[in-house]
Amino acid sequence: MAASDKPFLLSIVIPVFNESEGLAHFHAALDRELKGHGWRQQIIYVDDGSNDETPAILKKIAAGDERVKLLSLSRNFGKEQATTAGLHAAVGDAVIIIDGDGQHPVELIPKFVQRWQKGAHVVIGVRTANQKEGFIKRAGSRLFYSSLRVFGVPNIVPGSTDFRLIDKQVLSEFKKLTERNRVTRALIDWLGYERDYIDFVANPRRHGTATYSFKKLVRLALNGFVSLSFMPLYLSGYMGVFITFLSFIASIFAIVEKYLLGDPLGWNITGTAILGIMILFLVGILLIGQGLLAIYVARIYTEVQNRPLYIIKD
Repeated sequence: MAASDKPFLLSIVIPVFNESEGLAHFHAALDRELKGHGWRQQIIYVDDGSNDETPAILKKIAAGDERVKLLSLSRNFGKEQATTAGLHAAVGDAVIIIDGDGQHPVELIPKFVQRWQKGAHVVIGVRTANQKEGFIKRAGSRLFYSSLRVFGVPNIVPGSTDFRLIDKQVLSEFKKLTERNRVTRALIDWLGYERDYIDFVANPRRHGTATYSFKKLVRLALNGFVSLSFMPLYLSGYMGVFITFLSFIASIFAIVEKYLLGDPLGWNITGTAILGIMILFLVGILLIGQGLLAIYVARIYTEVQNRPLYIIKD
C-alpha cells in the first residue's frame, strides 16, 4: 500500500513565473480547500525568476502562513527546472504538483489523496478539455501525444498533465534523475509504479496571460522526444536502410531489364540513370553510418549531463 489512514504530511509544489495578478486568489482558494483535513501540510512555492511583483507577493504569503516555504531561483530556468527544485525540497509522505495559475482545480486535491491512500503510488490528472483553449493548442497537444506513441514512448496517456500526486518512494527515485533537458511528467511516467488517473476540465485563467508561449511548448515537445526516445536519432539509420534497399532493387532491375533482357519494356535506361541509382545507394550507406553514429552519441548524451538543474537565490 502506498499509504494508510494514519496522519501524514502532504507537500504541495507550485512553480510560478510572473503570476502576480492571480497569486493571492490562488492561495486563498488553496487554503480554503486544505482546511478541515487532518493532514499536515507543506506548501512550496518556487519563483522561477519572475520579473513582476510575484516575489513580493510570495513573501507576503509566506509571512502569513507557516505552512509555506518559498524558493526563489536566481533567474528564469524554466518550469521543468522550477518544478524539480520544488520536488527536491519536498519532504512529504505524498507530493502534489499543481500550477499556480488556477487552471488545475484545487478542489480535486482530496480526491488525489484518496486514490493515493487506496494504493496508487502516482495519481495523474488527465485533462479532458480546457475551457477557452484554442484550436491550434488543442490540435498540437493531440499531435504531441500521438507522436510519442509512434516513437515508442511507453506509459504516456493522452491529456496527462503535471497536475499529479506522487508517493514519497517515487519522489526518492525521481531525485536520482539527472537529465538537464527534462519533462517532469514524462520522467515520473518513466519511473513506473502503480498509477491511477483522474479526469478534469481545466479552468480558464482568471488573471494574466499564459507564460508558456508557443515557442516554449515546441521546445517542451522536442525535449520530450529527445529525452524519452532515441528514435529521432535513429531515423537517419532507418532511412538509410530503406534507401539502400530500394536503390539496390532498382539497380538490379535496371541491369537485368537493359542488359540481360535487351530492354523489353522500352524504358531506354541510360547510364546516367544507373549512375543516379548508384549515388542513391551510396547516400543510403552514408545515412546508415550516420544512424550508427547516432547510437553512440545517444549513449554519450545520457552520460555527460551533469550541470546543476537550477540555482536557488533565496
